[in-house]
Amino acid sequence: GGGGLRGCRGFLRRNALVLLTVSGVVAGVALGAAVRGAELGPAQVAYLAFPGELLLRMLRMVILPLVVCSLVSGAASLDTRSLGRLGGIALAYFLGTTLLASGLAVALGFIVRPGAGASSLNAPQLGLQGTMPTSKETVDSFLDLVRNLFPANLVAAAFQTYATEYKMLLRNTTSGNVTWEKVPVGTEIEGMNILGLVLFALVLGVALKKLGQEGEDLIRFFNSFNEATMVLVSWIMWYVPIGIMFLVGSKIVEMEDIVLLVTSLGKYIFASILGHFIHGGIILPLIYFASTRQNPYRFLLGLITPFATAFATCSSSATLPSMIKCIEENNGVDKRISRFILPIGATVNMDGAAIFQCMAAVFIAQLNNVDLNPGQIFTILVTATASSVGAAGIPAGGVLTIAIILEAIGLPTNDLSLILAVDWIVDRTTTVVNVEGDALGAGILNYLNEKEKKEKEQELKEVNVEAIANSKSEGETSPLVTHKNQVSNTTSTADPESKESVL
Repeated sequence: GGGGLRGCRGFLRRNALVLLTVSGVVAGVALGAAVRGAELGPAQVAYLAFPGELLLRMLRMVILPLVVCSLVSGAASLDTRSLGRLGGIALAYFLGTTLLASGLAVALGFIVRPGAGASSLNAPQLGLQGTMPTSKETVDSFLDLVRNLFPANLVAAAFQTYATEYKMLLRNTTSGNVTWEKVPVGTEIEGMNILGLVLFALVLGVALKKLGQEGEDLIRFFNSFNEATMVLVSWIMWYVPIGIMFLVGSKIVEMEDIVLLVTSLGKYIFASILGHFIHGGIILPLIYFASTRQNPYRFLLGLITPFATAFATCSSSATLPSMIKCIEENNGVDKRISRFILPIGATVNMDGAAIFQCMAAVFIAQLNNVDLNPGQIFTILVTATASSVGAAGIPAGGVLTIAIILEAIGLPTNDLSLILAVDWIVDRTTTVVNVEGDALGAGILNYLNEKEKKEKEQELKEVNVEAIANSKSEGETSPLVTHKNQVSNTTSTADPESKESVL
């Protein structure tokens, strides 16, 4: 019995954070259900949400230094060839999975037909305001994406994003009549331009690497900044369970009449969540298994804390700190890879969002009894894939991009308020699938990188045996040994299985 107890205690100590986080979600639901009966006013709900708001603020605070520093040090620590190779594979993976997700969502939309029975609905019935984002031309949304890749001001990019708006101008034509003209005007909107910072950090890292000796100091600076940020993250992680409890609880108290929502939009909610379940529970793990031949579910089990955070916060960038921490500590992913790929993934790779946007587009088409032709379906897929890159990891960022998709296929955007109504339900599974896609991508890249290293070591061994068997010269000539610390090198050459068993 003593051994079992000790083992149990060890298990609890190792997994304390996971258990606390999950119980935080459960406690939040209980808290919300308990407080719901008390008929709180808006002010009291805000007070209830306060501890959760603090958590979000802390996580957002860490994002800027984390993304910039981890990408600079990641890009500088990988040599240029493997950087290009890994970057290429990552982009292919991101695009491929997002397209798969969009295709799955459209297919499910046609099978489940979420909008077929809901045509009798209108927004006022559900007590919603017809809040409408300004309609945006598809071309401009693509151009804005590229503009945001190249921020004009790095400091401003930390809190502003470029967006095109339209002014209506009166214009006298030569024939004398007056016409209104829509003129695009560049504006800055609130919100961090993560995309621009990501690109800048990557390029800066490569540039520092190119400097060689002179760049070493700055690389070291970013490395230590990165490590310090990770220590901060590990402190914040202990506050996560409390924050999550209040976040979930206040969200449940805030809810409008949920029964009406589920009865009227139940099919849409069901179809979206089913799409997320299929993509996150079956398709992504299959891709991971096909690439690495390792158990995807064991890999995902180590990431329960970030998934719970994603579920509670609805923001993939807020999940980034705990994701980087857990994937390195629990899943043994190489730091250079996780810190290079996860920040990019959090901004670029949004499988869940693509599912949710395509489903919404099909849903609104069915509401308006529009039969989508193949051309329109193709447009939905492409626009959803592209705009999921553009919408940074913020909650409810997806609604704007749905407006863009609807514009592109020529559907009215006034039904968006319906989607806004259930956004807070669907957004939770959306974010979980978003971060899961990044995590599995990092796992695949890590596996490929390990494999390549092993092959290189094999070659080096053979070459060194042919040459003089002088261990000293080997240490100096082999670029791998100098890069990696000697300890891990000896273990991986002596016992290739030891790495596998960790995973």
